Amino acid sequence: MSTSLSLPEAPPLALYVHLPWCVRKCPYCDFNSHRAPALIPEDDYVAALLRDLAQDLAQVPARPLVSIFFGGGTPSLFSPDAIDRLLRGVAQRLEIAPDVEITLEANPGTVEQARFQGFREAGVNRLSLGIQSLDDAKLRKLGRIHDRAEALAAVAAARAAGFDNLNLDMMVGLPAQTPGEALRDIDELIGLSPEHISYYQLTLEPDTVFARHPPPLPADDTAWAMQLAARRRLIRAGYRRYEVSAYARPGYQCRHNRNYWTFGDYLGIGAGAHGKLSDPASGQILRRWKPKQPRLYLQSAGTPAGIAGENRLAPPDRLFEFMLNALRLSDGVPTALFGRHTGLPLGLLEPVRGEAVAAGLLHPDPARLLPTARGRRFLNDLVEMFLMEEAGERYASNSP
Repeated sequence: MSTSLSLPEAPPLALYVHLPWCVRKCPYCDFNSHRAPALIPEDDYVAALLRDLAQDLAQVPARPLVSIFFGGGTPSLFSPDAIDRLLRGVAQRLEIAPDVEITLEANPGTVEQARFQGFREAGVNRLSLGIQSLDDAKLRKLGRIHDRAEALAAVAAARAAGFDNLNLDMMVGLPAQTPGEALRDIDELIGLSPEHISYYQLTLEPDTVFARHPPPLPADDTAWAMQLAARRRLIRAGYRRYEVSAYARPGYQCRHNRNYWTFGDYLGIGAGAHGKLSDPASGQILRRWKPKQPRLYLQSAGTPAGIAGENRLAPPDRLFEFMLNALRLSDGVPTALFGRHTGLPLGLLEPVRGEAVAAGLLHPDPARLLPTARGRRFLNDLVEMFLMEEAGERYASNSP
């Protein structure tokens, strides 16, 4: 089946930058992260990132960047000067929207705190701190290198550096965590008044230390009750749950993540980074990823060997990936966005969409793809309804 479909427009474009090193890998982490060497090769890595970017730009229709996101690893291990040089290099190669959101993930550790002012001066305007818990015993069980005092100091340092758009990450369902401990954590986090909170349940991911040596976690029903109780606290405090694990005050939803969830485009540069690029001229949607190992990435960035793999999305993949992302949003998305960002006819969603409505998982509003409260509760079941082998046949029957 051909993927040369008609895309009426190029979606918004973002940039993801992966900085892969950490002081120590946490036992629950399945991200592409690696223990940092004694001296991180900042200059070489920034040069590799810019070569990587130049190679990807050949696939991208001209449009401004709406967001830039530094993820990891621990991006705050890089110096402000390295972040500044990279952002300057990006600006020389791409138009950047005047209101661009530039996020950097940071460790609350003492060393990184000293760099916050420099990151702000380099142009970073959104800081994301991996707090995870404000209970020292729980932080030790999670293998975190910071403690409660450093977490609180990091928030104060971020504010002193001028960050007025702050995200704090927190986990629930921690080893041996009680409901009371979970509520104390979220109450204290709310008391820090961040603009955005990422609140998610600890899961045992394959190929992690916790998967090989599972800690005693709360029962599923208990962890769910913790989440519901925390959600009520967050709503009372003025935070709105706009995505499965994201809460924000008005005007502070994460622009970068919303671009993912609405099937926008993004360049992915750095070791193991993934990107998604749409070409309206050919109708193709390309996913591309880079070598995971930092040493191999440094050697190959900007060359053919610097592309670890790529995949052109067929119609069934476009349909499923669009719904997988869009249905994470509490407000859903306009129905018309499906055709604009996938190039597929809306009729391809039927009759599964009708079945989801009948099951009480989707609202019947024809102008919006919107999960019901039940649909959000059973989101995996709802999304799996759109994982259809017959989608290709339906596409063919709807094509001229």
